[in-house]
Amino acid sequence: ATQTIAAAQNMVTSAKSAVPTVADQAAAMQLGQCAKNLATCLAELRTATQKAHEACGPLEIDSALKTVQTLRSELQDAKMSVIDGQLKPLPGESLEKCAQDLGSTSKAVGSSMAQLLTCAAQGNEHYTGVAARETAQALRTLAQAARGVAASTKEPQAAAAMLDSAQCVMEGSSMLIHEAHQALVHPGDAESQQRLAQVAKAVSHSLNNCVNCLPGQKDVDMALRSIGEASKKLLVDTLPPCSKTFQEAQTDLNHTAAELNHSAGEVVHSSRGTSSQLAVASGKFSQDFDEFLDAGIEMAGHTQSKDDQIQVIGNLKNISMASSKLLLAAKSLSVDPGAANAKNLLAVAARAVTESINQLITLCTQQAAGQKECDNALRELEAVRGLLDNPNEPVSELSYFDCIESVMENSKVLGESMAGISQHCKTGDVPAFGESVGMASKALCGLTEAAGQASYLVGVSDPNSQSGHEGLVDPIQFARANQAIQMACQNLVDPASSPSQVLSAATIVAKHTSALCNACRLASSKTSNPVARRQFVQSAKEVANTTANLVKTIKALDGDFSEENRNRCSVATTPLLEAVENLSTFANNPEFASIPAQISNEGSAAQEPIVRSARSMLDSSTLLLETARSLVLNPKDPPTWSILAGHSRTVSDSIKSLITSIRDKAPGQRECDYAIDNINKCIRDIEQASLAAVGQTLPCRDDISMEALQDQLTSSVQEIGHLIDPISTAARGEAAQLGHKVTQLASYFEPLIVASVGLASKIQDHQQQMTILDQTKTLSESALQMLYAAKEGGGNPKASHTHDAISEAAQLMKEAVDDIMVTLNEAASEGGMVGGMVESIAEAMGILDEGTPPEPEGSFVDYQTTMVKFSKAIAITAQEMMTKSVTCPEELGGLASQVTVDYGQLAHQGRLAAATAEPEEVGFQIKTRVQELGHGCIYLVQKAGALQLSPTDSFSKRELIECARAVTEKVSLVLSALQAGNKGTQACITAASAVSGIIADLDTTIMFASAGTLNPENEESFADHRESILKTAKALVEDTKLLVAGAASSQEKLAQAAQSSAKTITQLTEVVKLGATSMGSEDPETQVVLINAVRDVAKALAELIGATKCAAGKPADDPSMYQLKSAAKVMVTNVTSLLKTVKAVEDEATRGTRALEATIECIKQELTVFQSKDVPDRSTTPEEFIRMTKGITIATAKAVAAGNSAQQEDVIATANLSRKAISDMLTTCKQAACYPDVGDELRSKALQFGSECTTGYINLLEQVLQVLQKPTMEQKQQLAVHSKHVAACVTELIQTAEAMKGSEWVDPEDPTVIAEAELLGAAASIEAAAKKLEQLKPRAKPKQADETLDFEEQILEAAKSIAAATSALVKSASAAQRELVAQGKVGANQANAVDDGQWSQGLISAARMVAAATSNLCEAANASVQGHASEEKLISSAKQVAASTAQLLVACKVKADQDSEAMRRLQAAGNAVKRASDNLVKAAQKAAFDKAEDDSVVVKTKFVGGIAQIIAAQEEMLRKERELEEARKKLAQIRQQQYKFLPSELREDEG
Repeated sequence: ATQTIAAAQNMVTSAKSAVPTVADQAAAMQLGQCAKNLATCLAELRTATQKAHEACGPLEIDSALKTVQTLRSELQDAKMSVIDGQLKPLPGESLEKCAQDLGSTSKAVGSSMAQLLTCAAQGNEHYTGVAARETAQALRTLAQAARGVAASTKEPQAAAAMLDSAQCVMEGSSMLIHEAHQALVHPGDAESQQRLAQVAKAVSHSLNNCVNCLPGQKDVDMALRSIGEASKKLLVDTLPPCSKTFQEAQTDLNHTAAELNHSAGEVVHSSRGTSSQLAVASGKFSQDFDEFLDAGIEMAGHTQSKDDQIQVIGNLKNISMASSKLLLAAKSLSVDPGAANAKNLLAVAARAVTESINQLITLCTQQAAGQKECDNALRELEAVRGLLDNPNEPVSELSYFDCIESVMENSKVLGESMAGISQHCKTGDVPAFGESVGMASKALCGLTEAAGQASYLVGVSDPNSQSGHEGLVDPIQFARANQAIQMACQNLVDPASSPSQVLSAATIVAKHTSALCNACRLASSKTSNPVARRQFVQSAKEVANTTANLVKTIKALDGDFSEENRNRCSVATTPLLEAVENLSTFANNPEFASIPAQISNEGSAAQEPIVRSARSMLDSSTLLLETARSLVLNPKDPPTWSILAGHSRTVSDSIKSLITSIRDKAPGQRECDYAIDNINKCIRDIEQASLAAVGQTLPCRDDISMEALQDQLTSSVQEIGHLIDPISTAARGEAAQLGHKVTQLASYFEPLIVASVGLASKIQDHQQQMTILDQTKTLSESALQMLYAAKEGGGNPKASHTHDAISEAAQLMKEAVDDIMVTLNEAASEGGMVGGMVESIAEAMGILDEGTPPEPEGSFVDYQTTMVKFSKAIAITAQEMMTKSVTCPEELGGLASQVTVDYGQLAHQGRLAAATAEPEEVGFQIKTRVQELGHGCIYLVQKAGALQLSPTDSFSKRELIECARAVTEKVSLVLSALQAGNKGTQACITAASAVSGIIADLDTTIMFASAGTLNPENEESFADHRESILKTAKALVEDTKLLVAGAASSQEKLAQAAQSSAKTITQLTEVVKLGATSMGSEDPETQVVLINAVRDVAKALAELIGATKCAAGKPADDPSMYQLKSAAKVMVTNVTSLLKTVKAVEDEATRGTRALEATIECIKQELTVFQSKDVPDRSTTPEEFIRMTKGITIATAKAVAAGNSAQQEDVIATANLSRKAISDMLTTCKQAACYPDVGDELRSKALQFGSECTTGYINLLEQVLQVLQKPTMEQKQQLAVHSKHVAACVTELIQTAEAMKGSEWVDPEDPTVIAEAELLGAAASIEAAAKKLEQLKPRAKPKQADETLDFEEQILEAAKSIAAATSALVKSASAAQRELVAQGKVGANQANAVDDGQWSQGLISAARMVAAATSNLCEAANASVQGHASEEKLISSAKQVAASTAQLLVACKVKADQDSEAMRRLQAAGNAVKRASDNLVKAAQKAAFDKAEDDSVVVKTKFVGGIAQIIAAQEEMLRKERELEEARKKLAQIRQQQYKFLPSELREDEG
């Protein structure tokens, strides 16, 4: 099923991309519809597969075992048929095909067995089952191939051998699966692990035997054995005596070297042919090797010293190894010609043979001057010539632009070395001549490689060619690394290697193992196969660990080159080589292989000029080197000089031609030009259509329906959208892909324009018509911009100056696609066409199962928070759809579209959340639940579409309501899965929300206290509360410790600590509020000091909870842990400060000093927050900032006055005022600095002066403290110095703020005149609301036993009394306003105009707030008695009335005469409102409490019903918790926003 899903998914993608290009309308519609249906069915199949897998997982190992045993008996039957001569090939089977199948499948079997071993060793039953299943599937293919080979073989003996070897594989495999099962039953049992490893080795051996039974393989094996036997001659201690002269031996060696080099070329050539050709070539190669080895040993006998002899023997060993590798590579290619990069590996092996021969010749021969260098060069050129024979595979990893650079650099080197060759020939400088020849050879090899790679890239980039797909891993990289590590390990253990060689070998090992580990990490992140993912991670760990062990032994060896250390080093290499070998075997799985590109005839034609130039260059260079070879012996031969000059010219011309050909064929440029022309034409067409639409002359298309046109347009836009990122990536660094992607993009624009114009012609609404055409034009123009940028970038990763333009164009194009899709979705949803939405949801569900997601940027908590938001949004929309299905079905389309968008976001976040969740099971559950929600959303959207088409169908309505309920239920399951992931962090989120609510509540209490209305209910003193405050504060310190410890422990403990701290801070604020109230309103400043102290604690706790949430589960050295520790310190400081304040509150001699100390500490903490890098949530205007700085001037004056008077009351007032003024200034300063229009220089200036001003103010307050402790004249004089410094800073701040706001600031009109009218208007609106309340009656309901009916009457009475009281209050406020104007305190003095205006504004806004709050209260009361609203809403409304009343009182008290009649009336009215509000809150709370007590739950007895009931209850609980959290945040934001509009007088107390 998994393979079917993957294949069908590819089919859906291909079908969708083909739809816009199908000319036949009916066929295009049919294809599009089928693709959509298949996508939906696939989503369902995927979910069903997951469920089936969960149910059948444990049975997979048994099933795999049975399959393998069945295969074994089938092979036994086939063998009997061979004996009887009855075995016949099946239709379509041939020897070559079956042999290739068997070769490629053997790799898959080896790879899946490696997975099986790893999973069994880890004891993971689930993944072992999957690996066993994959192994059985691979073995089935192997058995079929083996039967096919046996049936197609002419010799019965060979056929029987093939089936026998295949049977051995099956036997071994069944034992392996059985042992894997046993290892799972006894996890950690060393004996079963050992048996498992032994059985695995036996199976690997059987597999090799099976492959070796293939025709042609035996011959290669014989050749390999022959080479191995011959190489034993090199292991003897003493060489045989020489039988030839030195000259004869040298000639012999040169001759046999040429033969062996030629044979190597033949092996490479024959490996692409038939098995018999390979057999002949490998036989000849082993024969030539034998002769060459004899000649080499003869030559070694002629060496002068023992060291030289060891070196020659070492080189012969290298040649032996390179020869074996060449035959193995040829064997591998003949078995599986389709294997990725197999041809390249063969070419690399052949070059290794040539290079090792050259090294030996250079070492051994003493030819005439310059001869051996020329011979070596000629051999090298012959070896690289093969790269140009078949340029349909990559030669190297060079990009197209690297190829150009390589050609330029090498041509420069070649020019210099050619000049050197002729120069040194003339002067007879033989060593320099040899050096020039070597350089020329290297440059020519580099040029050939670059030309081969460039021609491959040119061929692949042709739009008619099929570009290859990069595999999960690059086998050539693994093979190279494996080879390099083997060679390096050989050098490590070689007794002859020097310390420098050992270190060099160690470096090579480290470099390649690091590359392998990185490749494994990348592969594990790309694969969607969970078993493969684990295997890659495990393999990387094994390679890393064995490398680390080897490095330790190398360090020891480097310190002391003793025999013992060398032996240890040798032992340590074995596990590393095994680990690398196992990894290479696993990576050879065909499933991971890249799909090679298939170059078209047009592509081959484009390659031809490059290949031709490169061949010409090689031919002329070969002739040039041969000429130079004879010329260096006879420099005085004029005809030879003219021949050399001729060849030199030909080389130069061919290189020029090569450079021109490569430059002219730059991939993608021609296609970009074609696409640009095409899109320009499309833009002209759309402009013509727009002009016709403006003139109302656009002809209507009657040959096609509107729905079909919408589908066409949607599919074209979607396909264009899918190509934006690939084009952007190709233009930045994948030149070979650019032509393909650009051609594909251009092909969608013609159908896009046709569909867009057709759709516009059918739309009646002119505005909609123009919107479609304009958006299509915008998309075309943005695509044009993208193409110009892509053409300039050209796929060159080094052209970084073009990358920004490409990114910008891609972003514009994405926005254009999004705009047109929104328009189309809206249009489709209005018409009830929901196919596109269903498809989008199915696509989003598919994303959840795609491989490992990209590297997550956030933590699980971040994704959890976002997922909760989108889940809730879906649930709310589903509820709304239930309502609209009855009242307004035509709006369902928009809501369905919203569900689709939200689900897309949810699925994206879900994929990341599942990847970051701990443990894995939680991630799996999140993924499953989100997919199930996806199915629910699909059904809901489909029902919405059906109901739109027939709005009166009651059956459809009922179905839609059922679907909406199912969606809500599935949302609750998603939320519960998310909560299971992080119980502790979830508790932190809830606790932080509760604390922010407490802080907001304390702010309101401070306002009441400042207004002098915080009076005790009964006769109680502060002493009654002191003990409980101290006890609760100490409990909070304990909770703080638990909270900090919880970050490093389990989620369970963290959750408990967070809940406990939230509970304790709630208790602490309550007892402190009671304590402050008991002090009476005669001393409001001390009340404020006390409440401020507990507010500081609450604020510190909020910071601490936030820091704990971020630090949860992080290591001890993580930066978030340091933040947690500093937050804990602040918390303890603030609790200590609270305790000191509580003790000092009743001591009149010290409480001012204590208040000042607390304020200094608070300001320092505020300054730390201000100086942090955190960006504020919102920005504010510079005007607001200027208004805030005024408070500091007043506070500074008060501080100086308090210092001079040294009165405790003055000091307390100063402390409260200072805290408020500085806090407000710092907040607005940072917010204003982040205002969008503020430049960087001004921003840094504002922040600098804000800090300086605060520091100066802290110094001033500390000076006041010193004066209090030691009131000398000198100390008091210092106050003036500090106050001047603060004043100077404030001036700087104001100037900076003025600079921020620019020249557009205009003073508002003086609003004093309209204040009274506003107040009377507010009073009128309150009276109107009160009258509305008068007419209300509680709703009738049947009497029930033991219940009273007076709650509604209580609500109405309380609400009426509040309305009457607020009406009186606002009238009193307007009387106070009149009195002030009459006394001349307001509006008379022009110099004071701005101040009065601000004050009047404050009075008006406060009155408006009272009016608005009362209106809300009346509505809540009305809703409550009608049964539509909760008691909580009523309580919240009443509290809001009380808070706004306090603000109105403060606003009036600012200018008023405290003893005037109007002021007394106002105070009385304010107290009346507060009393009425309190009564209402108490009544509502009591009712809510009683209701909670009386609500009995009927528990369902049936099992399913009971579970459903539990789920529903949990869902409701979760919903309420989340809603509470959201509501608290919302309230805090509203308060902050409103606070911004209050003038300065409302935020400070002047009296």
